[in-house]
Amino acid sequence: MLQVSQVHTPGMRGSVSFALQRGELVMLSGRSGSGKSLLMKALADLLPHDGEVRLNGDLQTAVPAPLWRRQVMYFAAETAWWRDTVDEHFETVPEEAALAAIGLKGADLQRSVATLSSGEKQRLALLRGLQYAPSVLLLDEISANLDHHTTLQVERYVLDYCQTRQAAVLWVSHDLAQHQRLVDAAHCWSLDALYEENLA
Repeated sequence: MLQVSQVHTPGMRGSVSFALQRGELVMLSGRSGSGKSLLMKALADLLPHDGEVRLNGDLQTAVPAPLWRRQVMYFAAETAWWRDTVDEHFETVPEEAALAAIGLKGADLQRSVATLSSGEKQRLALLRGLQYAPSVLLLDEISANLDHHTTLQVERYVLDYCQTRQAAVLWVSHDLAQHQRLVDAAHCWSLDALYEENLA
């Protein structure tokens, strides 16, 4: 599905190559500053980079950036909002079941963005992105601001999306307990190991 070959952007210690398959969830670990976020932004065509990225054989550079980013979508820990209320950011209103699955309510859609907590913003940004049905999710510490119960809800929601949509997921997390919970459903990669494999 997603083929990554010799990708490098300034700030990364080296270049990396790997492939993500349909329905595959990979947990990516690495030291702070090792380049995890830079790699994911490069994959989403948010940063200039060397190397090649392909989705189902289509070269990233041959696809208009807005279309690529809807299919290979980056979800940041610090979310961006550009309108006053939550519902203005949605083309399709999320179903109540989807909201409830991650601890939200329909009334949250009518709220001012300024009144949201960091954790609410993270969950609503996840739903905002998933409305476009991306094929690849690049999750960068998206549960960092959540309590344990809500983190488990988000994990279940992402796993369900991965399995039902046969989407590929690359998830950066510093939460070792999260890695252990998802180990049965995910592969665990180290960015340092990917650098070393590319040097071999």
